[in-house]
Amino acid sequence: MEVSATRDGERTQGASATGSVALREFDFAVPEAGTYEIDVSHSAVEFSVRHLGLVKVRGGFDRFRGTIEIGKQPMDSRVEVAIDASSVDTRDAIRDEHLRSPDFLDVGRYPTIEFRSRRVRSDAGHFLVDGHLTVRGVTRPVTLEVTFEGSTRDAWGETRIGFTAATEIDRDEFRLTWNRALEGGGWLIGKQVTIELSVEAVRRPT
Repeated sequence: MEVSATRDGERTQGASATGSVALREFDFAVPEAGTYEIDVSHSAVEFSVRHLGLVKVRGGFDRFRGTIEIGKQPMDSRVEVAIDASSVDTRDAIRDEHLRSPDFLDVGRYPTIEFRSRRVRSDAGHFLVDGHLTVRGVTRPVTLEVTFEGSTRDAWGETRIGFTAATEIDRDEFRLTWNRALEGGGWLIGKQVTIELSVEAVRRPT
C-alpha cells in the first residue's frame, strides 16, 4: 500500500487490490469525505439490559435511517439517525408490546428515537462522537465510542464504509422508569442500558 503526503498533515492511502478505495490518515485512518446513507439491511441498532440482576436481555430496532457526513477534516464529520420506536424487537411479542406502551417508549406519542451529533473527537485510535439522544421526548447528551472498521467498493462500484459504536445510558434519565421490586430485594429490570451499533453506509453519488 502506498501512502503519499498531502497538505494539512493529511495522507492518502492507495492500494492496487481490486475493490479497495482511498483512505485518508491523520492520526488514524478515515474514509473519503462525502455523504453516506446508512444501509439498513446491513446494519443493526441493538440494546441490552439486565434482567433480575442475572443476565442481559437483548433487543433491537428493525426500522431506522440515517446519514453520515464525513468532513474533509475528520473532526468536522456529523451523523444523524432516526429510529422507528415501534419497530422494537426482543423476540417476545408480549414484552415488545409492553415496551411500546406508555410504561416505556410510548410510541403513540413519541414515534421516533433520534440521535444528532454535535462534536467528533479522537482518543487512542477511536472516534468519540458527542451528541444528543432523544427518547420519549427527552433529550440528553451521550457519547458514542466509535471504531472505523474500513472502507471498500462493492460489486456495483459503490463506496461503502463500516463503523461499530457503543454507549451506555441510564434509562431513568429518559423517563423509562417502569420497574417492579423483587421480594428478595433488587429490581426486575436494570437501570443501565447498553447500546451497540453496527453500521454499514454507502456513499451518495456526487
